[in-house]
Amino acid sequence: MKRTEAATPGPDGRTERGRQTREKIADAMLSLLDENQAHFPADRVAERAGVSRRLVFHHFADMGQLAEVAVGRRLSQLLEQAGPLPTEGPRGVRVSALAEQRGRILEGITPARLAIMRLENPSARVQEGVQQMLDFARLRLTQIFALELDPLPEPARTDLLNGLDAVTTWSSWHHWRSSGLSPEQARHTMAATVHALLAAADRPAGA
Repeated sequence: MKRTEAATPGPDGRTERGRQTREKIADAMLSLLDENQAHFPADRVAERAGVSRRLVFHHFADMGQLAEVAVGRRLSQLLEQAGPLPTEGPRGVRVSALAEQRGRILEGITPARLAIMRLENPSARVQEGVQQMLDFARLRLTQIFALELDPLPEPARTDLLNGLDAVTTWSSWHHWRSSGLSPEQARHTMAATVHALLAAADRPAGA
């Protein structure tokens, strides 16, 4: 008698559908975030996702957990946009490239950062995501401006890096935008400030 081979179980379709639904719900909250919505009732998120309210709470314990997952998803998406930037060549080219990319990413992250500020107790996952972005951004500065930073003695090198870090992260961007600057004006201000910090470091001490 010919033996019949046992069928190999395929991927769990329910698990995959659940993952897709979970992402759809998180993306629905992100779309509300992008519209600067301050509150996210479950009914609105469910309507935006095209699912039932019951399904929202099937996948998430509460709206706080959903907000944290959505924010974490946005942080990961924005990190993926941080492509390589020039680390050699004219200073002006490097500064312009930095300001363009940082401005685009910081503008995109603003709704998520404001949502984090509204969370009473952000999860460790969200806090780790924010810290990862900050650490990555600082590391990139050491690469982009190695020509200016590496020849400096300490503590001058660290002082300059701290200054560059301060004016190219979200806090400064949010201050400029909240003060009425357009994204283009904020990018110009960032570039001008970076140029000023680098130029000051070019001058000999006491000059």
